[in-house]
Amino acid sequence: MGLISRLIRKCRAKSPWILLFDTGACNACDLEITACLTPRYDVERFGALLKGSPRHADILLVTGPVTRQARDRIIRIYEQMPEPKYVVSVGTCTTSGGVYWGCYNTYPGLDSVIPVHAYVSGCPVKPEAVLKALSVLVERIERGDI
Repeated sequence: MGLISRLIRKCRAKSPWILLFDTGACNACDLEITACLTPRYDVERFGALLKGSPRHADILLVTGPVTRQARDRIIRIYEQMPEPKYVVSVGTCTTSGGVYWGCYNTYPGLDSVIPVHAYVSGCPVKPEAVLKALSVLVERIERGDI
């Protein structure tokens, strides 16, 4: 790997932009993710910014069960994100279906629809767990593991 590629990876790791997508869950995971933006947890100290457009985001945080109705939207948002793009599955519903597991309109997990790079377990997730997942993902981006 050349010096330029290492420099590009380091720059990407120092300023990840995040897009939050809720598939229609109970909003508990969303509240915990937005708690990460408050001064108490301060995800911005890692250079992370919450963006509203998939065209500006590097990391997609998905919460809620992956239903048939949400599947096409998730794929469309994922395809609109520029390369390189990373996905974090947040919460038990997104990771494995949670309480909706086995329902006729629910997929078994986000990784059956799009590739997932990090998982955050819990119902609801804790802000510390979200920060830990983001920091591990950023370290992997900087090392070039992904």
